[in-house]
Amino acid sequence: MAATPAHAGPRPAAGARFFCTAGRGLEPFLMREVRARLAATQVEYISGKVFFTTCSDLNMLKKLKSAERLFLLIKKQFPLNVPSVNKGKIFNEMQNLVNDDPESWLNAISIWKNLLELDTKKGKLSQRDANPLKRKVEENDIINPKKLKTEQMQELQESRECQLEKEIEEETPEQDFLTKREKSQEAFQNDVVKAGDTQNQKDLTFRVSCRCSGAIAKTFTAQEVGRVIGIAVMKQFGWKADLRNPNLEIFIHLNDVYSVVGIPVFRVPLASRAYIKTAGLRSTIAWAMASLAEIKAGAFVLDPMCGLGTILLEAAKEWPDVYYVGADASDSQLLGACDNLKAAGLKDKIELLKVSVIECLRGVRKEVPSCPASAALPTTFLSFFRWGTSSKDFTLKISKGLNCCFFFLKC
Repeated sequence: MAATPAHAGPRPAAGARFFCTAGRGLEPFLMREVRARLAATQVEYISGKVFFTTCSDLNMLKKLKSAERLFLLIKKQFPLNVPSVNKGKIFNEMQNLVNDDPESWLNAISIWKNLLELDTKKGKLSQRDANPLKRKVEENDIINPKKLKTEQMQELQESRECQLEKEIEEETPEQDFLTKREKSQEAFQNDVVKAGDTQNQKDLTFRVSCRCSGAIAKTFTAQEVGRVIGIAVMKQFGWKADLRNPNLEIFIHLNDVYSVVGIPVFRVPLASRAYIKTAGLRSTIAWAMASLAEIKAGAFVLDPMCGLGTILLEAAKEWPDVYYVGADASDSQLLGACDNLKAAGLKDKIELLKVSVIECLRGVRKEVPSCPASAALPTTFLSFFRWGTSSKDFTLKISKGLNCCFFFLKC
């Protein structure tokens, strides 16, 4: 993993408690990542979730690669007691998730709003600094307004012409990809604006998302639990329910091991990478595989079954000062990988070859003339095997696969 960069961005005044959801078997990767990247403390995990405390800002939290979604923790406690048939007692216990400690809810809401508002201020400052015309006016107030207006009109006309040329040249799939990315960014900005507009917490609108498993799922549906929690929230805090376009989403997971309540920090999951146009291997698993390879600067990294290039993309984003080569025997996979590299702006960082695995391993040095002379053989290999999504021990399987890979090379 890359070293944690120093950052002076906006952050919570004190350490806030978060949790991330993770794929089965990826919890150890996520625990190591939050410690290294966020300097997190009080790191613990239960199946599918990692809990931690950090002072990091939204900019750093967005960089988590092995997490599916990120939540601000409101409450974590023992599972609800599900008696034989007395639903009234269970309803009461559900309502106590809200009524027992309303202060923890209000504190979490304040931290959530502060995170979004601070991120908005930082975004406005960076936009102002990035605008050369505006900065020029601020530095020299005696600029002729008429001359400035003429220059602005000329630049606007040139930018419009350039935009028209690009729209003619660009293909429809790439436009769709950019539209999706812009929509996800716009959704986040809308959340930020809403958080800033709701100065009074009673003006908040919310919806409840529930997930139930185990004994409680046999007694209640997720919709019934959501309704009970929603009514308790409305009575306790005076917030209004809005299922379509709320300011706030409340996430609740109830099972036989724990009861967890949290607030999603981002509307779009962290695992949905903006730089991946066509998803292949799950991005979190791809990043975990690359991290196991212990890639270092100046290395020669080969993925002999690159598919759509997901592992190479994750590796190149995390460790840029490395020579990457991807190979595959399938034309369709290589075309998809090429589109992904182009969309991510990494076409000059990763070289793609159409070649089988065995041919690739035997003759990679001859097939890649642009490879540095110092790298006679690849120092790192990726994706030597495939496995199902139901793997119970991801770490063990990938370790066995890498061992098989090195054995093959020695032979």
